[in-house]
Amino acid sequence: MSYPDFENTLIALMPNLYRYGLRLSRRPDIAEDLVQITVERALGARDTLDAATRLEPWLIRILRNAYIDMTRRNKTRGTEIDIFDAPDAATVDGARVTENALMLDATERALQDLPEDQRSVLLLVCYQEMSYADTADILGIPKGTVMSRLARARAALAEKLGIN
Repeated sequence: MSYPDFENTLIALMPNLYRYGLRLSRRPDIAEDLVQITVERALGARDTLDAATRLEPWLIRILRNAYIDMTRRNKTRGTEIDIFDAPDAATVDGARVTENALMLDATERALQDLPEDQRSVLLLVCYQEMSYADTADILGIPKGTVMSRLARARAALAEKLGIN
């Protein structure tokens, strides 16, 4: 049984896939590669997809698995440095802009310091706006575990950022 309107739904979900890929990899070029891998794998496996399955969680699981595969592969490759990567020059437009930039940077660092299980749940629920049930389905864990990991992740972030 085939999924109805598969191609159009897949195209409509590509911005969400890119956003999630960007949150995982923190690099636009890697996020684009992850979306491409996801689309290729989804098209190859579309005949195995049940029409009752929600497409977005299925695609995000494919993207997440592609990211895990890519990360494992890159660990064995060693360090690679792109000569075109350079930190963006920060322009200071005032105290508020500087404070916001510092808070964003601190938040990104704190997010990266979270354990992988907590970070995955936080990214899916808070950034991708997935439901607890969809997040549980994507990660293959119970819904209650999603809620407890999310609570621990939020508390850990607040503590690392000095927010009461």
